[in-house]
Formats: sequence, C-alpha cells, structure tokens
Amino acid sequence: MAESRTLDAEPTSEKVPFSAAPPEPVSAPEHKPRSGSAKKIIIAVAVIVLLGALVALSVHSSQSNVTAVTTGKVVREDISAVVTGSGEIKPKTETNLGAQGFGKITKLYVKEGDTVKKGQLLVQLENVQPEADVNAQRASIETSQMDLNAADAAIKTAVADVVRDKADLEQKTLDYNRAQQLYRDQLIAKSDFDAKKAAYDVAVATLNQAESKVVEMKAQRASASGRVTQASATLKRLRDVLNKTEYVAPFDGIVTNLPVREGETVVIGIQNSPGSTLMTLADMSVITAEVRVDETDIVNVKIGEPAEVTIDALPDQTFKGHVTEIGDQALVRSSGVATSQTTAGTQEAKDFKVVVTLDNPPANLRPGLSTTAKITTSSKSNVLAIPIQALTVRTQGELDAQRAALKGNKKVVVQQSEANDARSKKEVQGVFVVDKSTKKVDFKPVETGIQGSTDQEVTSGLSEGQEIVTGSYKVLRTLKIGAKVKVDNTIAKKEETGT
Repeated sequence: MAESRTLDAEPTSEKVPFSAAPPEPVSAPEHKPRSGSAKKIIIAVAVIVLLGALVALSVHSSQSNVTAVTTGKVVREDISAVVTGSGEIKPKTETNLGAQGFGKITKLYVKEGDTVKKGQLLVQLENVQPEADVNAQRASIETSQMDLNAADAAIKTAVADVVRDKADLEQKTLDYNRAQQLYRDQLIAKSDFDAKKAAYDVAVATLNQAESKVVEMKAQRASASGRVTQASATLKRLRDVLNKTEYVAPFDGIVTNLPVREGETVVIGIQNSPGSTLMTLADMSVITAEVRVDETDIVNVKIGEPAEVTIDALPDQTFKGHVTEIGDQALVRSSGVATSQTTAGTQEAKDFKVVVTLDNPPANLRPGLSTTAKITTSSKSNVLAIPIQALTVRTQGELDAQRAALKGNKKVVVQQSEANDARSKKEVQGVFVVDKSTKKVDFKPVETGIQGSTDQEVTSGLSEGQEIVTGSYKVLRTLKIGAKVKVDNTIAKKEETGT
C-alpha cells in the first residue's frame, strides 16, 4: 500500500518553473484497426480473386473446344416450288404492217397510241396508176364478154342450121330412095334419077357443113371465154395492186409504233433488204409475260402451271397468270440468239423462253414493260421442312472415320482415312442434329422432296421438333460428328439486320 501511494504521488511532486512554456494540449488517442483483422480481410479478397480466376480459366478451357452455331427447328408447313424468270410484257398477237409495194403515203388516218377496229382504213398510198389499170382492164373484160356473147349467138344459129339441114336431108333421102326404085322399074328417066341423087348428095354436104360450123362456133366461144377468164385474172391482179395502196387493220388493237409520216415514199423488201414498216399493231386483249427461265429449271415447268407476275412499272401489284407456251430452243444468255442459229460452240449459260398469259390484265399495260414471273411448279401441304442452308454433304468415308474416332478405335480411323473404295467416296446429304442434353451434334442423312424459296421438304431422316444446325456456312463446312456446340442465334439476327 505504501508503494502504491508513493507511485501515485510522484507526478505531482515535480515543480515546473514559472517561466517555462505552457504545456501542449493533449489530443485524443487515434483508434487504429487491429493488425490481425486487416490480414484476414486481405487474405479473403485474395482467395476470392484466385477462385474467380480459376473459374474463368476453367470456363475458358471448357469452352475452347465449343463451336458457336445457329440452329433451327424441323417443322411442318406448306411448301411451293417456284421457278423465277425475267422478261417483258408482250401482247399475244402483234404484227408489223410492212409496205407491199412502192409508193408515196398520201394519207395517215391514225397516230401512235390510237385504238383501231378490224377493217379500219389506216394508211393510203398514191393509187392513180393502179386505179387506171383497173379501169382499163374492166373495159377489156367488157369487150371480151361481148365477143363471148356473140359466139353464143353464132352457136345457136349454127345449131339451127344443122336442124334445118337434117330435115332437108331426110326429105332428099326419101326422094332419092323412091327415085332408085322407080329407075329400077324403068318408070323414070335417067336424068330424073341423077337429079334426085345430086339433090341427096347436096343435102348430105350441107348438113356436114352446118355441123362443122357448130364446131367452129363452139371453138370461137371457148376462145372468147378464155379471153374473158384471162382478162378477169388480170383484173384481179390489178385490183390486188390497187388494194395494196390501202392498208386496213387486220384485228382490233392499238397502234404501238408509227415510224412513217405523210409524204414519205415506202418500198417493198427485196431479197435480204427489208421493206418499209408502216406501223405496229398489238392486240392488247390478251397480254402475256415473255420471260427467260434458266436451263436448270426449265425441266420443271409445265403448260398450265400457275404463276404470279410482277411489273416494274406497277410495283405494288401482283397479277395472276398461267403458262401457255414453253420454248424448245435454248437461247444464249449473253446474246439472246438461239443455239440453232449459231455455229460456234459455247459453254455460256442458256435460257429458255416461257410465255405466261395474264388472267386479268389491266388496261394500262404497254408492250415492253419489264416483268418478273414466279411459276409454281409444285406444291405440298403439311410436310416436314428445314431451312435450305442446313443441308450439307459429307462422304461416307468421312462419316465412318469420325464415328470411329469417337469410339477411340484409331485403327478403324486409319483404315477409313486410307479407304479408296466407291462406298467411302459416296456423297451423303444430311443435316447436323443438336442433342439437347449433351449439346453435341450428330450427322443425320436425309432424303428431300420439293424445294421452296427458303425451305426444303424432308421425306425421311428427321422428325418434327428436332433442333438442327443452320449456320454459319463456314461452320457447316468443317463441323464434325460429336462436336460440342453453343447455340447463338443472335448471329443470324445480326446478319439479317446488317449490323
């Protein structure tokens, strides 16, 4: 106790001189964390960071062999196989009125764009000389006809003379026979008998002359008739020449081209030199779309198949039609010339002409408008379908080698890689199916049917609802059986939007 008191009294026993500086104020003691707690926090943070790095490394390592793919579903839908061709609008009936003779245009009765009726006068050429020739020939025919009438009258006269001479001959024959009997009985003189005989001979000669006259008159009539026929034929030719100075519409239509003017002289074509074209008429009551279809698609096109026609000048409208004509001659795509008209061999792409007749064409269509026809060659309802881009091809040898590699049979892999037989080289068409549980793919051979614009019919090998790989194209080329994939369909969406 004494020691305790002594210790407590020691601070107060010191005396501070009066002149010394005042003592500095005493500040509150700082509260510092304990060194043990700080170390624990640092260690915990380090452990967390390390674990995160390990997890990230593990995830990265596990996904290094994962391929990002886009997928689609096997669905049931309606599919239509469509063949597309481009061309132009053409009327079913169109004709060029060409000059059929030499002459100057004196009158044009129509202008381009006019609607005309069958038989309507369109163009008049100079016709003074042809008309004069026709009139002269008509007069010649009238003269020939009068000669023919005179010949008919002469024939009638000659026939009447024959009848008269026959009657006279009959009388002279009776007299002659009677005279013969009387002369034998010596009842008449020799002179009387000779007179009767002479009269009989004259009657015979007269009848022969009359009959010859009939033949002559008939020959003259035939000659006159021939002249009339000849003159009539000449008149027909001259009328044709005259008619060729007037041009009429061969059918109801529209004047789509009028390259000539009044006062111009037109000429007829000679050998390889074409004649003058007066105008072009088109019957717009039946409108067609004449398009070209690629040679690989033409075998699928049939007469009567439905088609949808779009016209560049009417972008918001679609017209229904059907195939009415399929060309037999291949056309070189670059020149449009038929292969039968060229002697040079070529490997250029070829097209075939297909004519689609529009069912209800509008009145404002004009020949030459650019058009596109989509021809439906076949249709099926409620069939299994997949996106076209999902289809890929592998050889049988590749498939066998990949399946053997999954089983760890290296010997089989080597054998398959070195195989050169026909089976290993056989190409197999199929798709890669994604296993939902393992996220691995397997190659499934498929048989296909008709092909639509974006989808392909599957007739065997798949079932509805299966998930299949659709892209990318680069991935599908190298994808292998058993590969682990990561589905990322945002890739396809970005490609569609162009971002």
